[in-house]
Amino acid sequence: MDRFSIAALFVLAVGLGAGVTIYFIAEEPAPSAYTLVGETAYAYDPTMSKTYVSQLQRFGGRTAVLFDEFNRWFSSLWLGRTLGITLVCLSVGVALVLFWIARRAAR
Repeated sequence: MDRFSIAALFVLAVGLGAGVTIYFIAEEPAPSAYTLVGETAYAYDPTMSKTYVSQLQRFGGRTAVLFDEFNRWFSSLWLGRTLGITLVCLSVGVALVLFWIARRAAR
């Protein structure tokens, strides 16, 4: 085994271990707002309301809405259990690239 294969196995093992550990230990982020309906409080995200989206579109256009949605999606990858899934996917991707480099270097 060459150094790229060893590095790929190391990245894969550490990434999978860290990702699975974070997935099972991490808690989901607390909701940012609640609304009361009768006696019951329901969690909701105020930035996903139709009012917020229409105001954002009015001031920044459709592009601003798309960038805001992309930013929220990308930010959500680094919180709670999703962080564990993100780490596993990144470590598998990096390990595959390192295995590919090792295979190309062996030729």
